[in-house]
Amino acid sequence: MAKNKDLTEEITGDGMAGAEETVTEEVQEETVEGAEADTAEKTEDGATETDSAEAAEDAGKAGGKSGWTEKRASKKQAKQKEEAYKEQIAQLEDKVMRQMAEFENFRKRTEKEKQAMFETGAKSIIEKMLPVVDNFERGFATVDPADEDDAFVDGMRKVYKQLMAELEKLEVKPIEAVGKEFDPNLHNAVMQTESDEYESGIVAQELLKGYTYRDTVVRYSMVSVTI
Repeated sequence: MAKNKDLTEEITGDGMAGAEETVTEEVQEETVEGAEADTAEKTEDGATETDSAEAAEDAGKAGGKSGWTEKRASKKQAKQKEEAYKEQIAQLEDKVMRQMAEFENFRKRTEKEKQAMFETGAKSIIEKMLPVVDNFERGFATVDPADEDDAFVDGMRKVYKQLMAELEKLEVKPIEAVGKEFDPNLHNAVMQTESDEYESGIVAQELLKGYTYRDTVVRYSMVSVTI
């Protein structure tokens, strides 16, 4: 019985020692595994935080670059619009200048035509008045010198002078002919004559007086030219 008791104690002591060693080893293994797990978790967390920071930094850079690109595109678009507006303004200014030039040409042409019509009308009236002047002069040529003081003759001469004064105001002037060299631009030669007084080509006689209106011939002088 004593032997059995000793054997039991021995077995029990050995068993307990082995069990304690086993437990100790298991605890150590669990501690090591837990530490490794914690280290791995911390490493993963650190890596995750690093990745997040890098991603945020990359996103910030990408956002800044995108904003700069959009700003540049906006400036380019604004510049293109400005150039388009400038071109439109230039076209409108050119159109306005052309229209103003056309209007000025139209005004000048209208004024010229108006002046030409006035000149034509004035010349027509003057031409109709000249025969009246001719008749006054023919009548005075037949007046007897003894009748120069007659009231009727004096009245007609005053009317004649008034008529000639009004014609002169309208720039109507008689053409000089007798004693002047024949000028086809002023004179109309209807006959030729011999003359001891004038050389050849000189107007010797005026048959019908000519007149000019503002340097334009209204009626040519009908003359006789020496040969």
